[in-house]
Amino acid sequence: METGKKRSGPLGPRVKALRKERKWSLAVLSEKSRIPLSTLSKVEHGVLTLNYDRIQQLAEAFDISFSEFLSLDAQDDPLRGQPTARISWAPKGSGLPVETKNYNYNYLCSDLRVKAMMPIHCQCKARTLEEFGDLLKHDAEEFILVVQGRVEVHTEFYGLRTLDVGDGVYIDSRMGHAYLNVGEGEAWIVSVNLNH
Repeated sequence: METGKKRSGPLGPRVKALRKERKWSLAVLSEKSRIPLSTLSKVEHGVLTLNYDRIQQLAEAFDISFSEFLSLDAQDDPLRGQPTARISWAPKGSGLPVETKNYNYNYLCSDLRVKAMMPIHCQCKARTLEEFGDLLKHDAEEFILVVQGRVEVHTEFYGLRTLDVGDGVYIDSRMGHAYLNVGEGEAWIVSVNLNH
């Protein structure tokens, strides 16, 4: 589920730059990504943001990794496929922000284009499954750790569990899942996604 205009960050310009680089029209990108043309137009104009699943669809359409898609550096990475001793810091408050109906994502360490994992600092906003909507699924595995508040974990195949600060869970993200805020204040998690 996408969300209205709030803080789309550099997502729109990134989509447009990758599309123009390939000399694709919005219609071509829509066909390749299976995302409606009108949605893509709104994203490029900063009126709409996308959730994790839709961003994954775009990355696949562009035939790049999720981390490459979110990288702010559009240059080719000469280190691809080679062992490196890279490092990327994630100072408090940093990250590429993407706001959706259910989550406020901060994709961390976006200066590294090619990563084996995607670290995310994420605010869980929805408080009920009805408010959340359909469970999310994406082609990855993920670990989450609650760093603030209480989070209720709903999955397609298991009973719900409530996690407090310091509790975590590792799941196959291809299974439908949702993380709900069930505490009194805000709920924040750190999520590490490993793409298949």
